[in-house]
Amino acid sequence: MRAIALTMTMLWLAACSNDPHLMNTSGGQDGPDEFGIVPTKPLQMPEDLNALPAPTPGGSNITDPTPMGDAVAALGGNPAQLSAQGIGASDGGLVNYASRMGRDPAIRQLTAQEDMEWRSRHSRRVLEVLARSNVYYRAYEPMTLDSWAEQERWRPTGVLLPAAPPVNRGAPVESTDPNVQGAVLVK
Repeated sequence: MRAIALTMTMLWLAACSNDPHLMNTSGGQDGPDEFGIVPTKPLQMPEDLNALPAPTPGGSNITDPTPMGDAVAALGGNPAQLSAQGIGASDGGLVNYASRMGRDPAIRQLTAQEDMEWRSRHSRRVLEVLARSNVYYRAYEPMTLDSWAEQERWRPTGVLLPAAPPVNRGAPVESTDPNVQGAVLVK
């Protein structure tokens, strides 16, 4: 009886509201947008106006907030390293070794062009366009690495492989040991 009374009370209280905008999350748009107000750094008059950086339309401003840089500076780091360009000193040896046979500085443009040609040859079919289906996997299937075949190719060499499922691929394990759980006993 108590459960029924409690349920009826909750339903009665829930029915009391006549505000149609109760569940409308964009209903209360009278106040300011908290995310639209971005604090900027205070304006300061530089000692030499000729030392100001050139304006960068669409780029950053000296009064723009830089939370990552501010956090790095507060922890004693160098904020300029966040926007470092080029190859870092610690990666120089690796890059030199990887490019010992030569490297193409336009490799990104070349691969983008080759990928565009590949996708144009393996474009969507009429029914796939009508059904709005994703053809990514079908288009790139010839380039997909068969992880099982690759694992079997490397396993006999003795190279340490990352953790992988056993060779049986989910089939019951045959064992002569009756203590092995889930095993099919072989006599």
